Amino acid sequence: MMSQAFYTGINGIKAHQYGIDVISDNLANISTVGFRGYTTEFSSLFEEALVTASSFSNASSGVGIGTKLNAVAMNESKGVLQLSDRSTDLAILGDGWFGIQGEGKPLYTRDGAFTFDKNRDLVTNDGYYVLGTMGNNINNGVLTQQLAEVELGAVDAQQKLQFPEDLLFPVQPTTEAKFYGNLTALDETRVISSGIIDAQNNRNNLRLEFTKSIPQVSPGSQWDITATVENLEGTKIYSTSSGVASFDAAGALISNTLTSINNNGTNVAIDLGSGYDGVIAMGDEFSASSSANGLEAGDLLGYDINKNGEVIATFSNGMQSAVGMVAVYHFQNDRGLERVSGSRFAESQNSGRAIFFQDENGKNIIGTDMTNFKLEGSNVDMTVGLTEIIIMQRSYDANSKSITTADEMLQKALSMDA
Repeated sequence: MMSQAFYTGINGIKAHQYGIDVISDNLANISTVGFRGYTTEFSSLFEEALVTASSFSNASSGVGIGTKLNAVAMNESKGVLQLSDRSTDLAILGDGWFGIQGEGKPLYTRDGAFTFDKNRDLVTNDGYYVLGTMGNNINNGVLTQQLAEVELGAVDAQQKLQFPEDLLFPVQPTTEAKFYGNLTALDETRVISSGIIDAQNNRNNLRLEFTKSIPQVSPGSQWDITATVENLEGTKIYSTSSGVASFDAAGALISNTLTSINNNGTNVAIDLGSGYDGVIAMGDEFSASSSANGLEAGDLLGYDINKNGEVIATFSNGMQSAVGMVAVYHFQNDRGLERVSGSRFAESQNSGRAIFFQDENGKNIIGTDMTNFKLEGSNVDMTVGLTEIIIMQRSYDANSKSITTADEMLQKALSMDA
């Protein structure tokens, strides 16, 4: 029994020393962003069941030679979100891991403290590239296509994310202008104007001047139209064109020969409508309005990341476009991930290979929500950690005392034998 006490004490000291190390590491990383703490699991060694005097006894009905550390398991609870002042700082609200890569294989982390390096790559604070899918709609600092979303690529096709500091939303010159209004039946000159944009990103004025034709042919009325494209100040005329609009006796438009005009290199279709939808000529109350497509160029205001992980560029002309997507990886067994350092992990045989979730259409999705201007803090609870380390220390002391007691008993036994 004395030798059994030695074994029990030694095994207890070894197990609880490792437990103290694990909890100490948890407490040391209580301020580490994205840190996942670990818990220890113990089991008894060579335990033998004993028959107690009463089945209702609270006393232990087994005896063995101590305990051993059975497993160290990851605590998968979420950490508390912390506010940040950078739009590139991200936090995953559900399950999943960011992918980062240096020279070797990808690593996985819950630490979303990201920033841009001198090459405008999205990186961690120590230079690891953040992995994701680019929209491939940026060329030499110009947005080549406006995208509503970027689809997440295959797991093995993820790449570093690079977004230029200066990005131009290109001009979309006006191609169509539509006019509305009532010229009235009176013999007076009428003017309807519309703002239009040329390919050089100039905002110009398309001016339509209506005067009654001479002579008039009954029934109905005819109006001569002179169209002019000029700059907003009216100091430069780019082009002019003319035509005739004919109306029936009720004032509805029945024909129009003015169909288009050149806007400093871009052809603009002129739409006066038909019937009562557009320009009419009836009564004596003049009204005018117009609309035109086209969009001025816009400079980049900044990037934002929405809850789906999409990187959205916002421009000074009010437009937005998706330009990339931050990847979020998943594993069959998160607890099987191998911790490399701090809050960074590598896949292992126990975790399985990294995967992406898919929607009902088979499209890859991040499978969770995320937010920027926030970081996920450590999931270690200091009060729980301090309580556990006190328990571990007392268990360590108790096992140490059992060795001392067994040694004293052995010394007494030897002296009695002498």
